[in-house]
Amino acid sequence: MTPDGFLRINAPFLAAGMLMTFMSSFGQTFFISLFAGEIRGAFGLSHGQWGGIYMIGTGASALVMVWAGALTDRFRVRVLGPTILVGLACASLAMATNNWAWALPGVIFALRFFGQGMSSHIAVVAMARWFVAARGRALSLAGLGFSFGEALLPIVVVALMGMVDWRFLWIAAAMISLLGIPLLAWLLGKERTPGQLADSGGNVGMKGRHWTRTEALRSPLFWVLVPSILGQSAFNTVFFFHQVHFAEVKGWQHIELVAFFPLYTAVSIGAMLLTGWALDRFGTARLMPWYQVPMVVAFLVFAGSNSVSAMVFGLFFLGLSAGANATLPSAFWADFYGTAHIGAIKAMAAAVMVLGSAVGPGLTGVLIDFGYGIEGQFVGIAVFFAITTGVLCWGITRAARALS
Repeated sequence: MTPDGFLRINAPFLAAGMLMTFMSSFGQTFFISLFAGEIRGAFGLSHGQWGGIYMIGTGASALVMVWAGALTDRFRVRVLGPTILVGLACASLAMATNNWAWALPGVIFALRFFGQGMSSHIAVVAMARWFVAARGRALSLAGLGFSFGEALLPIVVVALMGMVDWRFLWIAAAMISLLGIPLLAWLLGKERTPGQLADSGGNVGMKGRHWTRTEALRSPLFWVLVPSILGQSAFNTVFFFHQVHFAEVKGWQHIELVAFFPLYTAVSIGAMLLTGWALDRFGTARLMPWYQVPMVVAFLVFAGSNSVSAMVFGLFFLGLSAGANATLPSAFWADFYGTAHIGAIKAMAAAVMVLGSAVGPGLTGVLIDFGYGIEGQFVGIAVFFAITTGVLCWGITRAARALS
């Protein structure tokens, strides 16, 4: 099928995926962290206290994801999606109206669960299940919603915060979430069947069969991937979570740093689309071991350079890995474990990802409070990704022998 034919036939399904990934922006760290200074000022929080609150709320959402993520094996997107968007709207309103520091963990939990957790999970599971031969292209195109959010929202929010109270922007986020409900219903008026035909459709995994979640958790391969999944989420989150502090340490205006974010987004889009094409051509087994190498370079640049122009190089390499991460891991679970129980298996991976995004800000925030500079921490993060790359090469090469 030609690219034009693929897009024409599958446009509603791909657009639904893009819609859900874009809506997840309101629960993503890059969006919440834009308000870090205002939130810490409004509630009198230190970096460590704010990081701890973020870690508690996000960690709780990771635990709930283990159960809730498996719902994608039972319910259609057109049923589950609107429910999640209503929850995301309520969470955004809670952030806009909350006046108590003790309630912040609950607000963060709701934003992270309905946003980063379930909105993105629904989208990638649907793409992995609905598409087989073109899974890479479908995942990369649906992932454009992430990229649009990352490119558009930081600049808009930072600009508007100089004109309106930050709480009004969360009300706007709630309204946008609600507007997504009728649009999603229209796009999925003739939704493909996700659950009951999964056993007869899709593809099998290792040893020519569909794996259950219990079987996947018992396989060594799952645990080989855990450090890389957790680390990608944790430390990509760290960079954006501490962006205000990072700019202060470097002696830059926050808007100077944010101005480079569209470059990061453009690179991640290109990497995501290229990875999707390469995935369909070469398979995840050949690509997956190497996708975190750019993270090593990115964090070394962030640590060692004091020139704002050097962010071009750092964000370039960060974008390369982020783009690949939007496509490769989701396809990996379907390729190696089959699609019959992909929702439940991917839910465990999503829980690890969400847990990583909780641990990263909490750990680094405490270290900042204890005097360990963010630049020194970035060097340690680069070393971490060098180690995970070696582990991935070893584990995936061995497991790939069991593929059909």
